[in-house]
Amino acid sequence: MPETRPVKRLRRHLTIENLWLYILSLIRKEECYAYTLPEQIERGFHFRPSRVMVYIVLHMLDGEGLIKSEQKERRKYYRLTEKGKETLKEAKWELKALSEKL
Repeated sequence: MPETRPVKRLRRHLTIENLWLYILSLIRKEECYAYTLPEQIERGFHFRPSRVMVYIVLHMLDGEGLIKSEQKERRKYYRLTEKGKETLKEAKWELKALSEKL
């Protein structure tokens, strides 16, 4: 069945425009090296963001205190902060509540 324009818009809003949700979800499980995130997102969520977009979102999340970066040798790893855990939990609750109403 061909995808309609509204469904395409929905898919875009639920994927790339909310990339922060996917990143927080992956970092929640274990600290992550930024370079591998696009592949992890593709495997887990079936879309592949650009590396540049991932780095932009990581910078935003770090600035908001949702993740913390740590330099290990030549690589920077990211982990979730308590604020990030709470934000992810709240976002999941919002999505679930919306889904139940649809």
